[in-house]
Amino acid sequence: MGIKRYELSEAQWSRIASLVPGKTTDPGRTGADNRLFVNGCLWVLRSGAHWCDLPDRYGKWKTVHRRFSRWCHAGVWERVFEALTADRDNEYLMIDSTIVRAHQQSATGKGGARTRRWGVPEGD
Repeated sequence: MGIKRYELSEAQWSRIASLVPGKTTDPGRTGADNRLFVNGCLWVLRSGAHWCDLPDRYGKWKTVHRRFSRWCHAGVWERVFEALTADRDNEYLMIDSTIVRAHQQSATGKGGARTRRWGVPEGD
């Protein structure tokens, strides 16, 4: 069976496998399948779907989301991204501003848009 959409290839996984917690050599609980978990996170982030729409093959969405959040707070994702961006031959990592989303009201800022007309004195 080939790679499913949004999932890491064998080469991509081999680059980050040693950077993620939950390996048998780490203290504490061992992750059942770190690659499956990372692929589940990528599925949500790349598809733009809600966590509750995560396909069953990745596990319970609440469990995956909770673990994703723990990794965020522990700086795991940041360490992975730093390691990947440090690679000078990095051909598969691209940051694109089109993936950045903002709430619809964030465009106007706090208090709404402020338009100043030319020739009209500013109010106090």
